[in-house]
Amino acid sequence: MVFLLLIIPAYFVGSIPFAYIFARAKGIDIRSIGSGNIGATNLSRALGKKWGYLCFVLDMLKGFLPTLAASLMLPSNPSVWNLFAALLVAVAAVSGHIFPVWLKFRGGKGVATSFGAALGFWPYYTICAGASLVVWLIVVVFSRYISLASIIAAVAFPVFLIAEMIINSEWGLVRLWPLLIMAVAIPLIVIIRHRPNIKRLFTGTESKISLDLLGKLRKAK
Repeated sequence: MVFLLLIIPAYFVGSIPFAYIFARAKGIDIRSIGSGNIGATNLSRALGKKWGYLCFVLDMLKGFLPTLAASLMLPSNPSVWNLFAALLVAVAAVSGHIFPVWLKFRGGKGVATSFGAALGFWPYYTICAGASLVVWLIVVVFSRYISLASIIAAVAFPVFLIAEMIINSEWGLVRLWPLLIMAVAIPLIVIIRHRPNIKRLFTGTESKISLDLLGKLRKAK
């Protein structure tokens, strides 16, 4: 019951459209800029990278804080029902970002919020989220495609979870199978939300990001 009481607040926290709010404060409708997405990457196109970084952190926290609260309430030996109820809090936060009530349920792609939710679901998803972040960073550095990095990291997440379950024999798939279902479901939603990006990747029209930080490091050497 405690977990269920967290679901609605988690949705409303997740539905706060930070990118839209920041852009609107500058007199810009972010939905008419670039990809039209209300996420950190598109905000950086509209207002600059500092705003994009800030938005990414806030979008991540929307998923992290409610999910962490739910995971800390889990007993040491959670039942299947406990896991499902806690995972629904994470789903609510991510759903809030993707389908915000304030913007007629037309939101972002859920990458940062999903990452935050996974990071906050201690201890089951936290290591997998960190490993997926490493994958994301590697793909960004070598390809400079944020969308491609997000898709590959989403695919890698359930793979890391399976590996973690195999290594940690105390967990066991029989008892923790809800974790695997959700580890596939949420990344699948993220990938589906990237359908326009996938089409642009195949046609070679997807936008790349500039890695100014790497350039500055090279100049410093």
